[in-house]
Amino acid sequence: MTDSSPLTYKQAGVDIDAGNELVDRIKPLAAATKRTGVASDLGGFGGLFDLKACGYTDPVLVSGTDGVGTKLLLSQEANHHSTIGVDLVAMCVNDVLAQGAEPLFFLDYFATGHLETDMATDVVAGISRGCQESGCALIGGETAEMPSMYAPGHYDLAGFVVGAVERDDILPRTDDMKPGDSLIALPSSGPHSNGYSLIRKVIERSGLSLAAPAPFAPERSLGEALLEPTRLYVSAVLPLIKDKAIKGLAHITGGGLTENIPRMLPDHLMPELELSDYPVPPVFNWMQDVGQIEASEMHRTFNMGIGMVLCVAEDAAPDVIQKLQDAGEKPFRLGQLIDA
Repeated sequence: MTDSSPLTYKQAGVDIDAGNELVDRIKPLAAATKRTGVASDLGGFGGLFDLKACGYTDPVLVSGTDGVGTKLLLSQEANHHSTIGVDLVAMCVNDVLAQGAEPLFFLDYFATGHLETDMATDVVAGISRGCQESGCALIGGETAEMPSMYAPGHYDLAGFVVGAVERDDILPRTDDMKPGDSLIALPSSGPHSNGYSLIRKVIERSGLSLAAPAPFAPERSLGEALLEPTRLYVSAVLPLIKDKAIKGLAHITGGGLTENIPRMLPDHLMPELELSDYPVPPVFNWMQDVGQIEASEMHRTFNMGIGMVLCVAEDAAPDVIQKLQDAGEKPFRLGQLIDA
């Protein structure tokens, strides 16, 4: 006999009340990121931002979007959700920073099969933290509950950022680059959010659980160490951009140093790197050893301990390094530009 009782959206797997509860929980998280230019509150059909209020005279908008790849699976397997939102923000804002842009506002997309409000709140708390650290306002987003689309406990994330840069400050300034310009590296916090499909294969081969002590950092669990969030470089680097001290920036993501540094250079120049002069963090040595990964594969997959590379004039390098140190960074010379 066919069931003729009234159906509800909740019976179909979508809990409107849970969604409303989540919105109530994340309103203060979004409010904590408010900055000059925000012209709307969370909950409208769109987020409003007043660019004129930020004091730009000839602005160009720069947008970016990204996710965190299969690092999400590691986060879900470890049941550790409080930092993956930082990764999401960092992968987006570090990209627009590489064009010289100040991140202005951020929106997120959170999709899951069944909305667990505690888990989702932890994720958005990380997004809020990342936005606060980069001076970026969380002005909106979307939470999608889609039954049967995702396995229990799984979710997907995407981020969207809009920044602005004065037209004369757009990076890279390839016409100003010349042989002898210095390349300055800023350390990463680990693999950041790239190469995690390979990392998960290494974990599988190692036979270790995520709760086991990390061989390269015994004071932490393997899961905790590998979920160290992506670093945000905005506060240290943006003032140098506005001072016109930087000719180019490369955000070292998928493709590593091999593929990302050339993205900021003109065709007639190439990087000459002094890779033997900096210590590779132990996590990469552990992965290479366990996975028997060739050096070339490591360098085209991972950042190998470098999250951002700056191109500056040779005579400006000492001052830039000092200002980065004053901002809490640990910069070091990575090499120079030479004729291609």
